[in-house]
Amino acid sequence: MPNKSYVNYKNRGMFLEHILNDTNQYYLREDKAIIYKKPTPIKVLNVSYRSRKTTIINKAVFSETSTLDYNGIYKGKYIEFDAKECKSKTSFPLSNIKEHQMIHIKNILNHGGIVFLIIFICNNFYLFDGKDLIDFVNNNDRKSIPIETIIKQGHIINEGYIPRLDYISVVENVYFKENNYGEFEK
Repeated sequence: MPNKSYVNYKNRGMFLEHILNDTNQYYLREDKAIIYKKPTPIKVLNVSYRSRKTTIINKAVFSETSTLDYNGIYKGKYIEFDAKECKSKTSFPLSNIKEHQMIHIKNILNHGGIVFLIIFICNNFYLFDGKDLIDFVNNNDRKSIPIETIIKQGHIINEGYIPRLDYISVVENVYFKENNYGEFEK
């Protein structure tokens, strides 16, 4: 009898998270933006004390649903985004975004904030605008966003040395680009 393969999702997203954390430290050092990884809220149920200075959490549960991974400020505007890695080469599954996260994205948009996903798919990084995400969900019965849509509507983010993933330059081009009338697009 063949052995069923075991899929471990424990560290899924850690590659992208590590790159973003490095990038955010660079932005902070260079005073370009203030963006932080939001901690997941937990409630501690059981601890043990190894010494006066060392406490070990033995048991904890998530105390509330988390929203998106990162938030902060850039040029006076509130920014929030989620980092998503996708193994599929054809589409991004919408099941990767929970209902409470979709509601949170809508709320940020309603209050004039900047919200997006950074999606790592097909060995490329894309900024996918929150408004485009909501529009796609509202106007499609699909359970995933085709790679063609991500390529067409998303914005490629270049990987480099310093910073590792310069998403702020893409944010600048997408959300702060001035049109011919002296107004800002989007």
